Parts: sequence; C-alpha cells; structure tokens
Amino acid sequence: MAQRFRLDVNGAAVERELRSAAARGAFLGAEHVLGVSNNRVPLDEGYLQSTGTASVDEGALQAAVSYDGPYAVPQHERLDYRHPPGREAKYLENSLNESRTEVRDLIAAQLRRALR
Repeated sequence: MAQRFRLDVNGAAVERELRSAAARGAFLGAEHVLGVSNNRVPLDEGYLQSTGTASVDEGALQAAVSYDGPYAVPQHERLDYRHPPGREAKYLENSLNESRTEVRDLIAAQLRRALR
C-alpha cells in the first residue's frame, strides 16, 4: 500500500518571507556597491564620500546607492575632471557594473536562507 502524506503550504506567508529575503539581499548588495564606490569616489576633503547611502524599497524590490551634495553629479559625469590615483568619474556606475556577480550572490544567499 502506498504511503500518503499531506503538505500544507501557506503561499502568502512564503511569498512574504521570500520578498523580505530578496529585499535584505538587495540592501546587502547596495551596501557592497557603496563600499566599492567609496574607494573610488573623488576625494578632496571627504564630504562627498561621507554622503553615500544605501537604501531599499521593499515594496518595489529596488535598491539604491546615492551620493548627496551639489557636486555629486558633476563629479560622476564629467570625464574631463582630474582625480588622484584610484579615484575616478563614474565611481558609482563602474562599481555597480563590476559588482553584479557579488550583488547577485548576496541576494541568492538571502533567498536560500529563507527557504530553509
């Protein structure tokens, strides 16, 4: 005689937990990108670097890294500005592009953890 078992799944609870895990992973990914970017952001007195923040919108499942200040955008976009070695324009864009694998892995790890 075949054995039977019953598996009850609360889909709404699973969805909430996975969404929360994905948001945690996205935030960790944003923090990683911020750390990489902070090592490249143009540096004079350190003000621009001190304004860097990572955030996540759990509802939209979107993470963001941003720098504040009147010269954040020009420092990022102006390729003709000179910077000390290791500092560069496109400090945020380059950091994100080079960190895609790490960000993906951070999100995946949080999702795996939630499924345990």
